[in-house]
Amino acid sequence: MANANNLVAYQGVEGAYSHLSCNTVFPNHPTIACEDFQSAILMVEEDKAAFAMIPLENSTAGRVEEIYRLLPKTHLLIVAEHFEPVNHCLLALPGVTLAEIKTVSSHPQALAQCFHRLNDLNIKAVAATDTALSAKQLAARKAGGVADASIRQHGAIASTLAADLYGLDIVADNFQDVSGNTTRFIVLAKNTDDDNGLSVAAGFDPQKDYITSVLFTVRHMPAALYKALGGFATNGVNMIKLESYMDGGTMEASHFHIDLSGHPNQIGMKNALAELAYFAKSVRVLGSYPAHKYRRKSEFV
Repeated sequence: MANANNLVAYQGVEGAYSHLSCNTVFPNHPTIACEDFQSAILMVEEDKAAFAMIPLENSTAGRVEEIYRLLPKTHLLIVAEHFEPVNHCLLALPGVTLAEIKTVSSHPQALAQCFHRLNDLNIKAVAATDTALSAKQLAARKAGGVADASIRQHGAIASTLAADLYGLDIVADNFQDVSGNTTRFIVLAKNTDDDNGLSVAAGFDPQKDYITSVLFTVRHMPAALYKALGGFATNGVNMIKLESYMDGGTMEASHFHIDLSGHPNQIGMKNALAELAYFAKSVRVLGSYPAHKYRRKSEFV
């Protein structure tokens, strides 16, 4: 296995969009594919990898529910974020033309994002567990020589990386119905506590914009959430994301994940977090990390 100090773990198979993100953020680091998100996180927790590249939300499909259930259970920190444009490609075996393809397989979300293109071409969608796995399985169907007609009529929707890895042709690029489809990834790693007891990523550059991610639970009292969040408004801290989710089988949406514009070393953020801690039942800073350049397209930071 590669040196754990440089290894980046991700969920999926080679050629997945998570793998593509690893190559973009860590171009000189070896990567390792894991069967599921828990396994990728565990690799870092057990010092078998330095980082885990984890998808948190997609501009079309929304949040990745499983990740919000896993984050409270890990002691890892968010040390970076990455926004990966999703460019779906229609892949085929070498020499096959677009007109020959009758069926195509991919992850249900990818198929949904290409629904109108597939419908216009009268191509039947076949749901699979993964985009890159669909490409890998398509390449494996050709058992030497020239593929027979039934195999030639099948394609896959996956990334350009998957096409390169498995020797497939891209018969249609940018195959998604809507341009701008983007997935936000977080990079998880180990770190130590800072002086005020809040676990945050090391380092602060006042010339950079930062995002701070926080998990908290509210007390059982009237207007608990309103009081817990009030300090961000009074201290001029922009809250750019708020997610709620269930806890341990109960039907109470008492756990919250927030993303904030700023860093705990800034006085406004420091005071706002102190006010949150006063009104909330529990508070955990998941990390403070530089805002990705993608955010410059908006007024988030």
